[in-house]
Amino acid sequence: MQKFIQIDPSEWNDNLFDRIGKEWMLISAGDRQATNMMTASWGGVGMLWNVPVATAYVRPQRYTYEFMEREPYFALSFLGKGFKQALQLCGTKSGRDIDKIAESGLTPRFDLPAPYFGEAEIVLICRKMYVQDLDPAGFIDATIASHYAKQDYHRMYIGEIVKVLQKVR
Repeated sequence: MQKFIQIDPSEWNDNLFDRIGKEWMLISAGDRQATNMMTASWGGVGMLWNVPVATAYVRPQRYTYEFMEREPYFALSFLGKGFKQALQLCGTKSGRDIDKIAESGLTPRFDLPAPYFGEAEIVLICRKMYVQDLDPAGFIDATIASHYAKQDYHRMYIGEIVKVLQKVR
């Protein structure tokens, strides 16, 4: 079984533009009875309200949205190189239609308040602090609207990073 160590969020020294935007991450929420995950290439990490936070964005039609709404914690799992096929599956197929865990071959772990994946290099466990639907009235740059042809605006979740797990190499 994959081993992790807990590190302080300030010890995580990565190029987040590559990690999130190019390598992608899995957003997951749920429990042993029901869990779901989705691939995301939008998000962020920083400081807000004097605590380390991560932001995740989920459209309302995504199955993961139900889990994000219900659960007080979510996880961001960064798998790194070699998992593009699993990440593509998790980003294009719905957990309503298939068993994404079985199809992806990923190994869920349930020993923390949010499910995460044993194949991850880095895991952020986040406690939800704030949610907000993106409001098109706030789009100062008109090109943003092109991401919302169906007017299915993302919900932003801001979570306090309560644990950072790093794979033991």
